[in-house]
Amino acid sequence: MKYCDLNENVLEWGSEEIVIPYISPIDNRVHRYFPDFYVRVRSKTGRIEKLIIEIKPLKQTTPPKKQQRRTKKYITEVTTYAVNEAKWEAAREYCKDRKWEFKILTEKELKV
Repeated sequence: MKYCDLNENVLEWGSEEIVIPYISPIDNRVHRYFPDFYVRVRSKTGRIEKLIIEIKPLKQTTPPKKQQRRTKKYITEVTTYAVNEAKWEAAREYCKDRKWEFKILTEKELKV
């Protein structure tokens, strides 16, 4: 948030202001997804771009490794990943319709 406030190329930003409907693979019902950030920026070429940004731990952005035993932890990881994938697919479609970009940032990109 400080980065957005202090960067002169960030023209506008908001946190959890956009609502994107998605269908959960868990209950097959429509839910509401609130991405972490909406950002309007001036690129290096001077073009104005709009982005939706989601911040997640790297672990939640990759499918869990298949396990022999279905522990509670493993089931939670699989469920979390499936729901995140449904949200992100809905966000990609939302952005595609508007000619925006959807990005997922992890601790790797944020250098945390």
